Amino acid sequence: MTIPAAAEVGMPLSQVDTPCLMLELDAFERNLRRLPDSLKGRDVRLRPHAKSHKSADIALRQIALGAAGVCVQKVSEAAALIEAGVKDILIANEVVGAPKLELLAGLNRRAHVAVCADDAGNVSALDAAARAAGLSLDVLVEVDVGANRCGVQPGGPAVALAAQISRASNLRFAGLQAYQGSAQHIRSVHARQEAITRAVDYVRMTTRMLTEAGMKCEYVTGAGTGSYMFEAASNVYHEIQAGSYIFMDADYAKNDWTESGIPQFEHSLFVWTTVMSTPRPARAVVDAGLKASSIDSGMPRVAQHTDVEYVKASDEHGVLNLTGTTRFKVGDKLLLIPGHCDPTVNLYDRYVCVRNGRVEALWPVTARGALL
Repeated sequence: MTIPAAAEVGMPLSQVDTPCLMLELDAFERNLRRLPDSLKGRDVRLRPHAKSHKSADIALRQIALGAAGVCVQKVSEAAALIEAGVKDILIANEVVGAPKLELLAGLNRRAHVAVCADDAGNVSALDAAARAAGLSLDVLVEVDVGANRCGVQPGGPAVALAAQISRASNLRFAGLQAYQGSAQHIRSVHARQEAITRAVDYVRMTTRMLTEAGMKCEYVTGAGTGSYMFEAASNVYHEIQAGSYIFMDADYAKNDWTESGIPQFEHSLFVWTTVMSTPRPARAVVDAGLKASSIDSGMPRVAQHTDVEYVKASDEHGVLNLTGTTRFKVGDKLLLIPGHCDPTVNLYDRYVCVRNGRVEALWPVTARGALL
Protein backbone atom coordinates (compact mmCIF):
# COMPACT_ATOMS: atom_id res chain seq x y z
CA MET A 1 0.00 0.00 0.00
CA THR A 2 1.32 3.43 -0.97
CA ILE A 3 0.86 6.18 1.60
CA PRO A 4 -0.19 9.45 -0.07
CA ALA A 5 2.30 12.33 0.08
CA ALA A 6 1.58 14.62 3.03
CA ALA A 7 2.48 17.67 0.95
CA GLU A 8 3.10 18.50 -2.69
CA VAL A 9 4.40 21.63 -4.36
CA GLY A 10 1.49 23.91 -5.22
CA MET A 11 -0.78 22.49 -2.54
CA PRO A 12 -2.59 24.95 -0.21
CA LEU A 13 -1.29 24.70 3.34
CA SER A 14 -4.81 23.85 4.49
CA GLN A 15 -4.56 20.56 2.56
CA VAL A 16 -1.14 19.56 3.91
CA ASP A 17 -1.38 16.55 6.20
CA THR A 18 -0.09 16.70 9.76
CA PRO A 19 2.07 16.73 11.70
CA CYS A 20 4.68 18.29 9.43
CA LEU A 21 7.61 20.67 9.72
CA MET A 22 6.58 23.92 8.08
CA LEU A 23 8.97 26.70 7.05
CA GLU A 24 7.40 30.09 6.35
CA LEU A 25 9.64 31.30 3.56
CA ASP A 26 9.13 35.06 3.76
CA ALA A 27 10.07 35.20 7.46
CA PHE A 28 12.91 32.70 6.91
CA GLU A 29 14.40 34.76 4.08
CA ARG A 30 14.23 37.95 6.12
CA ASN A 31 16.06 36.22 8.97
CA LEU A 32 18.57 34.77 6.50
CA ARG A 33 19.55 38.28 5.37
CA ARG A 34 19.11 40.11 8.67
CA LEU A 35 22.04 38.56 10.52
CA PRO A 36 24.74 39.07 7.86
CA ASP A 37 23.39 42.58 7.31
CA SER A 38 23.82 43.28 11.03
CA LEU A 39 27.53 42.35 10.78
CA LYS A 40 28.34 44.72 7.92
CA GLY A 41 31.21 47.02 8.81
CA ARG A 42 32.56 44.64 11.45
CA ASP A 43 35.70 42.58 10.96
CA VAL A 44 33.99 39.24 11.59
CA ARG A 45 32.66 36.59 9.27
CA LEU A 46 29.65 34.34 9.64
CA ARG A 47 29.94 30.56 9.86
CA PRO A 48 26.36 29.55 10.75
CA HIS A 49 25.75 26.40 12.72
CA ALA A 50 24.08 23.80 10.52
CA LYS A 51 23.13 21.61 13.49
CA SER A 52 20.07 23.86 13.71
CA HIS A 53 18.78 23.06 10.24
CA LYS A 54 20.74 19.98 9.00
CA SER A 55 19.86 21.13 5.49
CA ALA A 56 22.07 21.50 2.42
CA ASP A 57 19.45 23.77 0.83
CA ILE A 58 19.73 26.18 3.74
CA ALA A 59 23.51 25.89 4.13
CA LEU A 60 24.09 26.73 0.47
CA ARG A 61 21.77 29.75 0.77
CA GLN A 62 23.74 30.97 3.78
CA ILE A 63 27.02 30.57 1.89
CA ALA A 64 25.57 32.39 -1.14
CA LEU A 65 24.90 35.34 1.17
CA GLY A 66 28.55 35.46 2.22
CA ALA A 67 29.00 32.87 4.97
CA ALA A 68 32.52 31.43 5.14
CA GLY A 69 31.09 27.92 5.42
CA VAL A 70 29.10 26.18 8.13
CA CYS A 71 29.60 24.48 11.47
CA VAL A 72 28.34 21.04 12.39
CA GLN A 73 28.56 18.95 15.56
CA LYS A 74 29.00 15.49 14.04
CA VAL A 75 31.34 14.08 11.43
CA SER A 76 28.35 12.35 9.80
CA GLU A 77 26.62 15.73 9.47
CA ALA A 78 29.72 16.97 7.66
CA ALA A 79 29.60 13.93 5.34
CA ALA A 80 25.95 14.54 4.43
CA LEU A 81 26.50 18.23 3.68
CA ILE A 82 29.68 17.62 1.68
CA GLU A 83 27.82 15.08 -0.45
CA ALA A 84 25.31 17.85 -1.21
CA GLY A 85 27.95 20.39 -2.21
CA VAL A 86 29.12 22.23 0.94
CA LYS A 87 32.92 22.66 0.76
CA ASP A 88 34.01 24.38 4.00
CA ILE A 89 32.99 22.93 7.36
CA LEU A 90 34.09 23.26 10.96
CA ILE A 91 33.16 20.37 13.22
CA ALA A 92 32.73 22.52 16.33
CA ASN A 93 33.15 19.48 18.52
CA GLU A 94 35.56 16.66 19.33
CA VAL A 95 35.70 13.60 17.05
CA VAL A 96 36.66 10.44 18.94
CA GLY A 97 37.02 6.81 17.82
CA ALA A 98 38.80 5.15 14.91
CA PRO A 99 35.83 4.89 12.48
CA LYS A 100 34.95 8.56 12.90
CA LEU A 101 38.58 9.67 12.59
CA GLU A 102 38.99 7.68 9.39
CA LEU A 103 35.83 9.28 8.00
CA LEU A 104 37.05 12.75 9.03
CA ALA A 105 40.36 12.24 7.25
CA GLY A 106 38.63 10.94 4.13
CA LEU A 107 36.26 13.91 4.00
CA ASN A 108 39.27 16.24 3.81
CA ARG A 109 39.98 14.86 0.36
CA ARG A 110 36.66 16.33 -0.80
CA ALA A 111 36.32 19.52 1.24
CA HIS A 112 38.01 21.56 3.93
CA VAL A 113 36.94 20.09 7.27
CA ALA A 114 38.46 21.45 10.49
CA VAL A 115 37.88 19.89 13.90
CA CYS A 116 38.21 20.76 17.59
CA ALA A 117 40.21 19.04 20.32
CA ASP A 118 40.50 19.35 24.09
CA ASP A 119 42.55 16.23 24.93
CA ALA A 120 46.17 15.26 24.31
CA GLY A 121 45.30 11.66 23.48
CA ASN A 122 42.72 12.77 20.96
CA VAL A 123 45.30 15.06 19.34
CA SER A 124 47.62 12.07 18.91
CA ALA A 125 44.79 10.05 17.40
CA LEU A 126 43.93 12.88 14.99
CA ASP A 127 47.57 13.06 13.92
CA ALA A 128 47.71 9.29 13.32
CA ALA A 129 44.51 9.34 11.25
CA ALA A 130 45.78 12.23 9.15
CA ARG A 131 49.13 10.51 8.65
CA ALA A 132 47.44 7.29 7.54
CA ALA A 133 45.43 9.28 5.00
CA GLY A 134 48.47 11.20 3.79
CA LEU A 135 47.10 14.65 4.51
CA SER A 136 47.06 17.47 7.04
CA LEU A 137 44.15 18.38 9.35
CA ASP A 138 43.29 21.79 10.75
CA VAL A 139 42.65 21.47 14.49
CA LEU A 140 41.28 24.13 16.84
CA VAL A 141 41.76 24.04 20.59
CA GLU A 142 38.39 24.14 22.30
CA VAL A 143 38.53 26.39 25.35
CA ASP A 144 35.94 26.27 28.12
CA VAL A 145 34.94 29.93 28.41
CA GLY A 146 32.11 29.33 30.87
CA ALA A 147 29.77 26.77 29.32
CA ASN A 148 31.18 23.98 31.53
CA ARG A 149 30.92 21.42 28.78
CA CYS A 150 33.86 20.43 26.56
CA GLY A 151 37.07 22.42 26.41
CA VAL A 152 40.41 22.80 28.16
CA GLN A 153 40.83 25.60 30.64
CA PRO A 154 41.90 28.94 29.19
CA GLY A 155 45.48 30.12 29.48
CA GLY A 156 48.24 27.59 30.14
CA PRO A 157 46.29 24.35 29.44
CA ALA A 158 45.02 25.71 26.10
CA VAL A 159 48.52 26.87 25.13
CA ALA A 160 50.00 23.46 26.00
CA LEU A 161 47.48 21.68 23.78
CA ALA A 162 48.06 24.15 20.95
CA ALA A 163 51.79 23.43 21.22
CA GLN A 164 51.15 19.70 20.92
CA ILE A 165 49.06 20.28 17.80
CA SER A 166 51.79 22.50 16.33
CA ARG A 167 54.40 19.80 16.91
CA ALA A 168 52.32 17.07 15.26
CA SER A 169 53.55 16.20 11.79
CA ASN A 170 50.11 16.03 10.15
CA LEU A 171 48.16 18.64 12.10
CA ARG A 172 47.98 22.41 11.90
CA PHE A 173 46.99 24.58 14.86
CA ALA A 174 44.17 26.62 13.34
CA GLY A 175 42.86 28.70 16.24
CA LEU A 176 40.45 28.59 19.18
CA GLN A 177 36.90 27.35 19.54
CA ALA A 178 35.37 29.51 22.29
CA TYR A 179 31.60 29.09 22.46
CA GLN A 180 29.74 30.21 25.57
CA GLY A 181 26.66 28.07 24.98
CA SER A 182 25.12 28.47 28.42
CA ALA A 183 24.90 32.24 27.89
CA GLN A 184 22.59 31.98 24.87
CA HIS A 185 19.38 31.66 26.87
CA ILE A 186 20.20 33.94 29.79
CA ARG A 187 17.06 36.09 29.71
CA SER A 188 18.54 39.40 30.88
CA VAL A 189 20.55 41.29 28.26
CA HIS A 190 22.85 42.66 30.97
CA ALA A 191 23.55 39.22 32.49
CA ARG A 192 24.07 37.72 29.03
CA GLN A 193 26.56 40.44 28.14
CA GLU A 194 28.41 39.92 31.43
CA ALA A 195 28.80 36.21 30.63
CA ILE A 196 30.24 37.03 27.21
CA THR A 197 32.55 39.66 28.69
CA ARG A 198 34.05 36.95 30.92
CA ALA A 199 34.40 34.66 27.88
CA VAL A 200 36.15 37.41 25.92
CA ASP A 201 38.55 37.97 28.82
CA TYR A 202 39.44 34.26 28.83
CA VAL A 203 40.05 34.33 25.07
CA ARG A 204 42.11 37.50 25.21
CA MET A 205 44.34 36.02 27.93
CA THR A 206 44.78 32.80 25.96
CA THR A 207 45.64 34.50 22.67
CA ARG A 208 48.16 36.71 24.47
CA MET A 209 49.82 33.66 26.00
CA LEU A 210 49.87 31.94 22.62
CA THR A 211 51.66 34.92 21.11
CA GLU A 212 54.16 34.93 23.99
CA ALA A 213 54.78 31.22 23.29
CA GLY A 214 55.50 31.98 19.63
CA MET A 215 52.25 30.56 18.21
CA LYS A 216 49.97 32.54 15.94
CA CYS A 217 46.26 32.25 16.67
CA GLU A 218 44.76 32.75 13.22
CA TYR A 219 41.18 32.95 14.39
CA VAL A 220 38.77 32.64 17.26
CA THR A 221 35.35 31.22 16.50
CA GLY A 222 32.23 30.94 18.62
CA ALA A 223 29.10 32.93 19.58
CA GLY A 224 25.42 32.12 19.12
CA THR A 225 22.11 33.73 18.23
CA GLY A 226 21.58 35.04 21.75
CA SER A 227 24.89 36.85 22.07
CA TYR A 228 26.69 37.22 18.75
CA MET A 229 26.79 41.02 18.65
CA PHE A 230 28.71 41.05 21.92
CA GLU A 231 31.37 38.74 20.49
CA ALA A 232 31.37 40.68 17.21
CA ALA A 233 32.07 43.93 19.08
CA SER A 234 34.88 42.43 21.15
CA ASN A 235 37.68 42.68 18.55
CA VAL A 236 38.66 39.19 19.76
CA TYR A 237 36.33 36.92 17.78
CA HIS A 238 36.85 36.53 14.06
CA GLU A 239 33.91 34.23 13.32
CA ILE A 240 30.30 33.97 14.48
CA GLN A 241 28.56 30.58 14.75
CA ALA A 242 24.91 31.60 15.23
CA GLY A 243 22.45 28.97 14.02
CA SER A 244 18.92 29.39 15.40
CA TYR A 245 18.51 32.92 14.00
CA ILE A 246 17.01 31.56 10.79
CA PHE A 247 14.14 29.88 12.67
CA MET A 248 13.85 31.22 16.22
CA ASP A 249 11.95 29.07 18.69
CA ALA A 250 9.75 29.49 21.73
CA ASP A 251 12.68 29.37 24.13
CA TYR A 252 14.70 32.05 22.36
CA ALA A 253 11.56 34.21 22.31
CA LYS A 254 11.76 34.37 26.12
CA ASN A 255 15.04 36.29 25.96
CA ASP A 256 15.09 40.06 26.42
CA TRP A 257 16.61 41.59 23.28
CA THR A 258 16.25 45.26 24.28
CA GLU A 259 19.44 47.29 23.74
CA SER A 260 21.38 44.14 22.84
CA GLY A 261 22.17 45.34 19.32
CA ILE A 262 20.83 42.00 18.09
CA PRO A 263 18.05 42.41 15.51
CA GLN A 264 14.61 41.00 16.16
CA PHE A 265 14.44 37.73 14.25
CA GLU A 266 11.07 36.23 13.37
CA HIS A 267 9.52 32.85 14.00
CA SER A 268 9.74 31.01 10.68
CA LEU A 269 9.71 27.35 11.75
CA PHE A 270 6.47 25.70 12.82
CA VAL A 271 4.91 22.33 13.39
CA TRP A 272 1.65 22.13 11.45
CA THR A 273 -0.82 20.10 13.49
CA THR A 274 -4.48 19.02 13.53
CA VAL A 275 -6.99 19.05 16.37
CA MET A 276 -7.93 15.39 16.78
CA SER A 277 -10.13 15.60 19.85
CA THR A 278 -12.09 18.16 21.88
CA PRO A 279 -13.08 16.11 24.95
CA ARG A 280 -14.04 19.17 27.03
CA PRO A 281 -14.96 22.77 26.11
CA ALA A 282 -11.65 24.14 27.45
CA ARG A 283 -9.45 21.28 26.22
CA ALA A 284 -8.26 20.23 22.77
CA VAL A 285 -5.84 17.52 21.71
CA VAL A 286 -3.60 17.82 18.65
CA ASP A 287 -1.70 15.14 16.71
CA ALA A 288 1.74 16.62 17.49
CA GLY A 289 3.30 15.16 20.61
CA LEU A 290 6.80 14.07 21.61
CA LYS A 291 7.48 12.55 18.19
CA ALA A 292 6.64 15.85 16.46
CA SER A 293 8.20 18.55 18.64
CA SER A 294 11.04 18.50 21.15
CA ILE A 295 10.13 19.68 24.65
CA ASP A 296 13.63 19.70 26.19
CA SER A 297 13.48 23.51 26.35
CA GLY A 298 9.80 23.71 27.18
CA MET A 299 6.50 23.07 25.49
CA PRO A 300 5.68 24.42 22.05
CA ARG A 301 3.74 27.65 21.85
CA VAL A 302 0.51 27.88 19.90
CA ALA A 303 1.00 30.60 17.28
CA GLN A 304 -1.67 33.29 16.88
CA HIS A 305 -3.59 32.22 20.00
CA THR A 306 -2.36 33.85 23.21
CA ASP A 307 -5.19 32.29 25.23
CA VAL A 308 -4.26 28.71 24.26
CA GLU A 309 -1.50 26.84 26.10
CA TYR A 310 0.15 23.59 25.11
CA VAL A 311 0.42 21.91 28.51
CA LYS A 312 1.22 18.23 28.01
CA ALA A 313 2.91 16.02 25.42
CA SER A 314 2.77 12.26 25.06
CA ASP A 315 4.03 10.19 22.14
CA GLU A 316 1.35 11.13 19.61
CA HIS A 317 -0.76 13.71 21.46
CA GLY A 318 -0.43 17.30 22.56
CA VAL A 319 -2.94 18.62 25.10
CA LEU A 320 -4.05 22.24 24.85
CA ASN A 321 -5.74 24.29 27.58
CA LEU A 322 -8.09 26.91 26.21
CA THR A 323 -7.95 29.60 28.86
CA GLY A 324 -9.96 32.30 27.07
CA THR A 325 -12.68 32.48 24.46
CA THR A 326 -10.87 30.53 21.70
CA ARG A 327 -12.50 27.19 20.89
CA PHE A 328 -11.51 24.55 18.34
CA LYS A 329 -13.35 21.80 16.55
CA VAL A 330 -12.02 18.45 15.40
CA GLY A 331 -10.15 18.92 12.13
CA ASP A 332 -8.96 22.46 12.79
CA LYS A 333 -5.29 22.99 11.96
CA LEU A 334 -2.84 25.02 14.02
CA LEU A 335 0.75 26.25 13.96
CA LEU A 336 3.00 25.35 16.87
CA ILE A 337 6.26 27.19 17.57
CA PRO A 338 8.72 24.51 18.76
CA GLY A 339 10.32 24.98 22.15
CA HIS A 340 13.74 24.05 20.69
CA CYS A 341 14.25 24.13 16.94
CA ASP A 342 17.35 21.92 16.60
CA PRO A 343 16.05 18.58 17.96
CA THR A 344 12.62 19.26 16.46
CA VAL A 345 14.12 19.46 12.96
CA ASN A 346 15.84 16.11 13.51
CA LEU A 347 12.42 14.46 13.87
CA TYR A 348 11.47 15.13 10.24
CA ASP A 349 12.56 14.01 6.77
CA ARG A 350 11.78 17.32 5.06
CA TYR A 351 10.70 20.92 5.35
CA VAL A 352 7.39 21.90 3.83
CA CYS A 353 8.27 25.38 2.57
CA VAL A 354 5.27 27.69 2.36
CA ARG A 355 4.75 31.14 0.90
CA ASN A 356 1.44 33.00 0.86
CA GLY A 357 -0.37 29.95 2.16
CA ARG A 358 0.83 27.56 -0.54
CA VAL A 359 3.61 24.97 -0.69
CA GLU A 360 6.48 26.38 -2.74
CA ALA A 361 9.16 23.74 -2.13
CA LEU A 362 10.03 20.58 -0.23
CA TRP A 363 13.57 20.53 1.17
CA PRO A 364 15.09 17.36 2.63
CA VAL A 365 16.55 17.44 6.12
CA THR A 366 19.85 16.33 4.60
CA ALA A 367 21.62 15.27 7.81
CA ARG A 368 18.63 13.94 9.68
CA GLY A 369 19.73 11.20 12.10
CA ALA A 370 23.43 11.97 11.50
CA LEU A 371 24.51 11.11 15.05
CA LEU A 372 27.98 9.66 14.48
